[in-house]
Amino acid sequence: MTGLGIALDLGTSGFRGQAIELDAEGKILCTAVTTRHPFPGANVIDHLHFALEVGIEKANQVIVHAVNRVLDTLPVEKDRVVRLAVCGNPIQLSLFQGIEIRDLAYAGKRKLEALGVIPPKRNARIIKAVEIPGLALPAHTEILIPPAVRHEIGADALAMMIRTRMLEKDEISIVTDYGTNAEMALIVGGVVYTGSTAAGPALEGQQIGDGILALPGAISDVVFEPDGVAGDAARGCLTGDDRPLKGRLKTFVLDHEMMPRPGDTVYPDSGRVSQTGQLRAVGITGTGVVALLSQGFKARLIRIPRINTLDMEIHLPDELKFTEKDLLEAGKAIGAVRAGHVTLCNEAGIRLEDIEVAYMCGASGTYVDALKALDVGMVPARVKKICQVGNTSLAMAGEVVKDVDNLWKMQDIADNLRQNHCMFAESKVFEKVYILELSYWTEGMPRQQYQKFLTKYGLPTLVEPGEAPEVIKTVERDIPDLGVMGLKIIPDIGEKKTIAFEGCLGDAKCVLECPEKALQMKRRGDIYEITLDMALCNGVACRRCERACETKGFDLLSLLTC
Repeated sequence: MTGLGIALDLGTSGFRGQAIELDAEGKILCTAVTTRHPFPGANVIDHLHFALEVGIEKANQVIVHAVNRVLDTLPVEKDRVVRLAVCGNPIQLSLFQGIEIRDLAYAGKRKLEALGVIPPKRNARIIKAVEIPGLALPAHTEILIPPAVRHEIGADALAMMIRTRMLEKDEISIVTDYGTNAEMALIVGGVVYTGSTAAGPALEGQQIGDGILALPGAISDVVFEPDGVAGDAARGCLTGDDRPLKGRLKTFVLDHEMMPRPGDTVYPDSGRVSQTGQLRAVGITGTGVVALLSQGFKARLIRIPRINTLDMEIHLPDELKFTEKDLLEAGKAIGAVRAGHVTLCNEAGIRLEDIEVAYMCGASGTYVDALKALDVGMVPARVKKICQVGNTSLAMAGEVVKDVDNLWKMQDIADNLRQNHCMFAESKVFEKVYILELSYWTEGMPRQQYQKFLTKYGLPTLVEPGEAPEVIKTVERDIPDLGVMGLKIIPDIGEKKTIAFEGCLGDAKCVLECPEKALQMKRRGDIYEITLDMALCNGVACRRCERACETKGFDLLSLLTC
């Protein structure tokens, strides 16, 4: 009997794993995905903050516990697993291994020296499962760790450059992984300019009121159909009137094979069903949000920063809705991506319109209508070609687990990459552009005024979209092959922590104040116990629960580490 390999993508929004036969065929057996990340918080900065607060050892235990849940969900015999290949950003991979992360948190050599931090080498390596305490695999199982390129640009970013083959082509191109931590790389004249921004999870459906990840039941696309006009004829039908157009929203919902099927068609001001679809919706994912923005602009349902309906909400099927708060969250995420694109172009000394090809990675980059993403500013406006390439991180882990030589090939590419990394957190250019993006999305700054500021700063300016680019969809799903046993979903990846705080009044103000409904309170005799779902918690930077406590006895850190 042949051995098994596990490919594992430790993403910022969730984990994805696949079991693969390690024979000549390399057949994928099954896929398991989590609906969230096990850490509190919504982005990589929150995750880093949590790990620093609770310590590397505790953070490692949380990661390993979640990985074990993925392994347990894959219906295969663990004693057959001989290799596990993992991919992700440097923070996730470092915490999985239980190694130093403070060099990723603090900038400046002097600061690190003052803390006594010796940055670890994040080269490709092979270790045994026994070296990761608590990992539920045979002790002799090989764990294949891919290399980072530099600092925050890790194996996941390297994977998207390799899988798109952009390094082999003579073109000015940009690749973006549209996730919670949006990695991007621009190649100009054989030199790669990289960056990474904590865009937040809105582009993956999180921090949206009725948002969910790309899972069965998620609204993944929306088309506005004006009265008397159907389908793509809705494009370009605006007049000079400020009132919203009368019409309907046609939705598309992911089925259990992660393929979009027609959902209900509804009137956006009420949610009344105009035409019944094939599937019910349970939420809206990031691609649906992007589509809703695109169509909302065209239909004048959205006038940034407002929603142009009587109740200031856009109504979707099955009592779902999109609010002005959701608009703000989506705008901040899109703004971070566009600010990153402008910053990298400035680093490379080119204009945005010089970019010829845009590669879109990740679930959001796969399921989104590429032209709608172009409409809202997620893709540079004048590209000639858009290629949607799926989850490159999981795909790369799969290639490595099937052939270990691919691990060392990744190291060779990382060593020889002519690369310039821009730390967006320290970049004055990124700061200026992102402030303009916030002004645009949150205050309705006119685009003309935005352009004037870019010109004043001597930065690449935005241009209006030209002729529609060619769109090449290389995969139908972000995970093209779910395996012969299909997809398994893990909705409850978060560890539950319970504690009784001394002096608790039992008024549940902390529970009511939590924006993510991560807390529950239960009375046991004269004691009130608080239970926290770590994966739902907004993170240690939030602490609204602590501030709501009248007696000041609530201690979030004690709850997280109990």
